[in-house]
Amino acid sequence: MQRFFKNREILLAGIIILMIAGFSFRAPGFERPANLVNIFNDTSILIILALGQMAVILTKSIDLSVAANLAFTGMAVAMTNAAFPGVPLPLLVAMAVGIGALLGSINGILVWWLRIPPIVVTLGTLTIYRGMAFVLSGGGWVNAHQMSPTFLNVPRTPILGLPVLSWVAIIIIAGAWLVLTRTSFGRSAYASGGNPGAAVYAGIDVGRTRFLAFVLSGALAGLASYLWVSRYAVAYVDIAAGLELDSVAANVIGGISIAGGIGTAIGAVLGALFLGVIKNALPVIGISPFAQMAISGVVIILAVVFNARAEAKRGRIILRDRAAADNGKEAAA
Repeated sequence: MQRFFKNREILLAGIIILMIAGFSFRAPGFERPANLVNIFNDTSILIILALGQMAVILTKSIDLSVAANLAFTGMAVAMTNAAFPGVPLPLLVAMAVGIGALLGSINGILVWWLRIPPIVVTLGTLTIYRGMAFVLSGGGWVNAHQMSPTFLNVPRTPILGLPVLSWVAIIIIAGAWLVLTRTSFGRSAYASGGNPGAAVYAGIDVGRTRFLAFVLSGALAGLASYLWVSRYAVAYVDIAAGLELDSVAANVIGGISIAGGIGTAIGAVLGALFLGVIKNALPVIGISPFAQMAISGVVIILAVVFNARAEAKRGRIILRDRAAADNGKEAAA
């Protein structure tokens, strides 16, 4: 039982299960597998963005431009499909990922080479990328009747009971876990955020690691752009507005430290699912949109407080252990 409360991921998973059970009393059928599949599918795009955001946060940075990246890239891909419907879908997806990675690399270069604080850089590029989407489209929309059937239908196609969109999210989850736990980039990301000074002495290029994290975040935003546009069958300047804050919130709720170097991919996924359950349940039980925003804000603040206390407690334990060791040495002397 003690291990249950100490493990952030297990605790959060338990809270999500209790939430689903509680909401099912107010909205019968909420707990049905078909509805849970829909919730996961609705949250898949947020999960993908949150995992990209996690890579950046681990390096002690933040990317507030992911939703604007999604908007510009989604507009570019949708307009390309509308103008050239014969372009193969894999090429369009590769185009989306490439544009997203390019926009992410701009953030990374500004942070790495010019040493501008990440929050300043990405606040600026957030506005720039939204403006680029407006200039590209002339303020117009790309609607469903302008897009090809293949472009629209592939993410909705069910395979083994799950839409392709959900399967893409599952593949990204597995890939993120492998990258962060089994590769040199993952180890460098944790080290760069946990203790940048020690990382430098260990031979890690902290600036390059942050650059690669921004590129990864941008690439996943690019992938999410196609999934968003095809799923909702529309592209316009303000798509995904506010989703950058949800991606940060998912990480905070999932136990990823804003100070960097702490967190897991599973935690980010559970944080996104937590938000997904809330966003799907509150309208069903009659909570107003304004109250939903307030509830989400309270949850985020509580998660930050919880994380801060956990990290402080961990630090105090380390100091206590060191003090005990020093006392033991003095006694031995």
